[in-house]
Amino acid sequence: MRTTFDALTPGFSASFNQPAPEATDTLQNEEEGEGQRFRTVFISDLHLGTPGCQAVALLDFLKTHPSDYLYLVGDIVDGWQLRRKWFWPQSHNDVVQKLLRRARKGCTVVYVPGNHDEFARGFLGHQFGGIEVVEEAVHTTADGRRLWVIHGDYFDGVIQCAKWLAYLGDNAYEFTLKLNRYLNNMRGRLGLPYWSLSAYLKQKVKTALNYVTDFEKAVAHEAKRRGHQGVVCGHIHRAEIREIDDVLYCNDGDWVESRTALVEHYDGRLELLEWAAHAETTGRRAEEKVVSA
Repeated sequence: MRTTFDALTPGFSASFNQPAPEATDTLQNEEEGEGQRFRTVFISDLHLGTPGCQAVALLDFLKTHPSDYLYLVGDIVDGWQLRRKWFWPQSHNDVVQKLLRRARKGCTVVYVPGNHDEFARGFLGHQFGGIEVVEEAVHTTADGRRLWVIHGDYFDGVIQCAKWLAYLGDNAYEFTLKLNRYLNNMRGRLGLPYWSLSAYLKQKVKTALNYVTDFEKAVAHEAKRRGHQGVVCGHIHRAEIREIDDVLYCNDGDWVESRTALVEHYDGRLELLEWAAHAETTGRRAEEKVVSA
């Protein structure tokens, strides 16, 4: 069954169904790119529909790294922001069309909605353009490990208990990202590399660090309780691979701040890739973080 997201806002489904001519040309050109193929790619927190989404870099990454499986681990479209103000440039439309093209060309694409795209939870069990929408998934790696795939917002007490506070925090976060864009424009003129203000603040603010640690432990413990060897999530915009109480905790990061993805090699090895800042304009290969499992 093919389903569109008319429920979000009038006219939105058109962005998913009929690509503009320039979008089609862009996607056809992308297929000519060559790069390393992976068994599985996990990405989350794209936040399409916001100025902070780094859609051009994401398109370059997807072009360079085809896969057999692609998991969209929540907050793909930012419904919260789109309800407040419509923002949908061509590059965001190109990302959607690229994902649909992946599915049409035989890649298994699984979409696990998050809190910012919670409207998609009304379509659980359906498909649109070959992309399956599920509340959660279990991915079995090539070496036999079972990974629980969730967005992670159900483990966020702020989201579950005080949604108004989450919206307030979302506005503050958008302001930080806007300030970050101005800072990086100036850094670019000075020949300095990309730097994330919000990521820096997360590393330095004690309460943020405590929140991240508590979140990671809660997710890992629930995965263990369910009998899985690992978990893949997003939500907190912090890419990580580490063992927590004999459970492999993997967070694939985001495409607003860190430009990161979790990938599975054909031998089952998992690795975080961080797309280099220069890749947005030059199309070079991603820089691999020295983190694998």
